[in-house]
Amino acid sequence: MAENINTTANEEEAVVSKNFIEMEIEKDLAEGNYTHVQTRFPPEPNGYLHIGHAKSILLNYGLSQEYGGKFNFRFDDTNPTKEKTEFVESITADVKWLGADFEDRLFFASDYFDKMYECAVFLIKKGKAYVDDLSAEEIRAYRGTLTEPGKNSPYRDRSVEENLQMFEDMKNGKYEDGSKVLRAKIDMASPNINMRDPVIYRVAHMTHHRTGDKWCIYPMYDFAHPIEDAVEHITHSICTLEFEDHRPLYDWVVRECEFSEPPRQIEFAKLYLTNVVTGKRYIKKLVEDGIVDGWDDPRLVTIAALRRRGFTPSSIQKFIELCGVSKSDSSVDYAMLEYCIREDLKLKNKRVSAILNPIRLIIDNYPEGETEYLEVSNNQENPELGSRMVPFSRELFIESEDFMEEPVKKYFRLFPGNEVRLMNAYFVTCTGCEKDADGNVTVVHATYDPATRGGNCDTRKVKGTVQWVNAPTALRAEVRLYENIVDEEKGKLNEDGTLNLNPHSLTVLKDCAIEPSLKDAVAFDSFQFVRNGYFCVDCKDSEPGKPVFNRIVSLKSSFKI
Repeated sequence: MAENINTTANEEEAVVSKNFIEMEIEKDLAEGNYTHVQTRFPPEPNGYLHIGHAKSILLNYGLSQEYGGKFNFRFDDTNPTKEKTEFVESITADVKWLGADFEDRLFFASDYFDKMYECAVFLIKKGKAYVDDLSAEEIRAYRGTLTEPGKNSPYRDRSVEENLQMFEDMKNGKYEDGSKVLRAKIDMASPNINMRDPVIYRVAHMTHHRTGDKWCIYPMYDFAHPIEDAVEHITHSICTLEFEDHRPLYDWVVRECEFSEPPRQIEFAKLYLTNVVTGKRYIKKLVEDGIVDGWDDPRLVTIAALRRRGFTPSSIQKFIELCGVSKSDSSVDYAMLEYCIREDLKLKNKRVSAILNPIRLIIDNYPEGETEYLEVSNNQENPELGSRMVPFSRELFIESEDFMEEPVKKYFRLFPGNEVRLMNAYFVTCTGCEKDADGNVTVVHATYDPATRGGNCDTRKVKGTVQWVNAPTALRAEVRLYENIVDEEKGKLNEDGTLNLNPHSLTVLKDCAIEPSLKDAVAFDSFQFVRNGYFCVDCKDSEPGKPVFNRIVSLKSSFKI
């Protein structure tokens, strides 16, 4: 009986929940529709990737790994009007940083321009495509509505020979932009508007970032994408829900172009995150207006911005895992992302002292000119991180909020006559303060008890503990505190359609006092500043001897898992 119980328990432990995409893939493999799994991530290089793209990257890469398949990283560079080499480089860096290993499987849609042209010619010869002279406005008018069918273009019944010649003339630059297009000949009465003779090629005399001026016609996304997938032998084209209505066209293209083993498109819900800006149009506007200092400004949730702010690949992987994969759209609280980075860093980071709004504390009875070194644990929750020696002397920096000349109720830190613990050091008793001409406190005075070294005392207890940094050896640094750039509770957009920006999204503190153990910190190094949160050395604005720290996340969280 005991053996049966153990066997049942082990079987239950072995059960792994599958999402709907995994179930569809396993069904395809079981039924012999495919003998392998091959996925891809196909971004358009017209901006920086954001947290939503991370879901697509990790989902597609994860599926390829789960089923022992291959993963392709492909740039969908069919629109030279918006594409830049800068975006290609940033996207490549993002995919690598997230851990999606594409090895030698980097491709570009522009690699297949010749093949796409051949496919278009093939469709013309089959009577499945025609050159149309209607303007863009006329095509929209002819398309119909959701309740009314469209009507055929007067150019729909051109002969195959005429269409072939005109399409070749389009390729050879004989027509101006917008004067002619190539359309698929499907069904102008289709209930799916995407199937009402969609445009598959347009004239565009523009220089492409890879092919230069070789082409003056470019394929439309809905035509190019299924061909790219088919040429690369993608089995499962995993995309977001807005492409669900485009799936019949995707299937039509690969079927009419007569690809063997055509890929299968499966849609999943996008990742929506509260209180952030992900739209490329909005981010571009923020960058151009100088409201943020680039696509990697730490207030944004582009992958480059998250990396610069101090998020880690493992924290984003955990976040995507918690979000799951579904068929219905929903929003995820930004607090979940913050939870994931806290969980990732809490046992990895050294905990150090940093005084963000410093005032001086002078211990009047401590020997002048003397410095001692106190052993401090790097992380009380992870002894493996060891300890460090921290300098201590007569003059220290403390947070200005840790002193009140006239304390409010339940204030347990420094005020005249009160004794507190200096963290890892001594008990001190406040004796008074100095003020400037405007009445601002500039110096706090205290005395210490030498018998309380290490911050412990068997004969008495104190309620308040104050952090500090040794003044003579303090490292001066700029610290940046971030809040969400928009607040959805007040409405993400103003009445005029502009973003309702949070004026407090960035606070810059110029003269913070940091303990000297951080003097050799380099870009992307992260630490927990005691009481203040997790911080990362900024990779863009830090200079030798002049570090800039970005707050990754505060210590407190309202998110529960």
